[in-house]
Amino acid sequence: MVLKYLIEKEFKQMRRNPIIPRLILVFPCMMMILMPWAANLEIKYNNLAVVDLDHSALSRRLVEKVASTDYFNLVENAPDYGRALESVERGEADVILEIPRDFAKSLGTGCPVELQISANSINGTKGGLGSSYLSTVVNDFVNQELGGTGMARLSVLNLYNPHLNYKVFMVPALLIMMLTLLCGFLPALNIVSEKEVGTIEQLNVTPLNKFVFILAKLVPYWIVGLVVLSIGLVLSAVLYGIVPSGSLWLIYFFSCIYILTMSGFGLIISNYSATMQQAMFVMFFFLMVFILMSGLFTPVRSMPDWAQWIAAFNPLTYFIQVMRMIFLKGCGLTDLWPQFGKMLCFMSVFAGVAVWSYRKTNA
Repeated sequence: MVLKYLIEKEFKQMRRNPIIPRLILVFPCMMMILMPWAANLEIKYNNLAVVDLDHSALSRRLVEKVASTDYFNLVENAPDYGRALESVERGEADVILEIPRDFAKSLGTGCPVELQISANSINGTKGGLGSSYLSTVVNDFVNQELGGTGMARLSVLNLYNPHLNYKVFMVPALLIMMLTLLCGFLPALNIVSEKEVGTIEQLNVTPLNKFVFILAKLVPYWIVGLVVLSIGLVLSAVLYGIVPSGSLWLIYFFSCIYILTMSGFGLIISNYSATMQQAMFVMFFFLMVFILMSGLFTPVRSMPDWAQWIAAFNPLTYFIQVMRMIFLKGCGLTDLWPQFGKMLCFMSVFAGVAVWSYRKTNA
């Protein structure tokens, strides 16, 4: 019963605020209407899986030439295309180069040979650049080895995003950014704002349990986050025709965990802050680190090793993986157990620290 009245109090405070109700509605609309047209990406590095069906000296030299460039990292020599495709589905490879049988023999006799490049095009820019770079390297190799007498014909298959539409890659990222900003900033300003107005002192002198108090702070922003997510999903479907390939309920399930994680982190900052200005700048610092070092816009593999270690302790990193795997690949819960376990740990730690760090004092 106490929890019910506390949650009611939080919603009344939101409604009386002249900015927050408008922000909840206007912010996702502006993000989904404007940002997909303005944001664009350029990716440099790709992980390469090779399917060498020829096993000739010429095909091995081709693989060595591709692997020696700065644009590709050879991660697997797969025995067949199906095995290489599994690496793409697991996120371990970005591009597949399939070298057909009799590759060396056909080029030696001047016959055309068809090589297939399959690129993971969830990120349309990355898939297009990877295919283009690989095509250039193969053509240069043919001209160099055979003096321009050979002819190689390439067929490119863009997986998950056939038309290289960068909005397919950007829309899930924008949905994540909306949840991160709203469910991070608003809780970070909550408790400290009550400290400034003095209303927190009235709660501190009551026998109110700390767990109930923090839970009453988390639930409203959990609901706000789900409302914002719903608005974003509707706009992405109506404006761009982009709908999740996987389960919509699975997206909501993982979003619930992530919202509670970021809200708990925001409450931790609010507990330790003395003023709203202090809380705002501290939260802004951490959100910038979370966003820029999470793979939201640039792949984590392109970062230095030390940055990849930081990304491993970033809850946003795993939510991005979940959203793109569900939204674009159509993955199910069985494919997302590693991310689920890590996100659950982050949620438990942040929510637990938020309860522990709240001090019932009159200061």
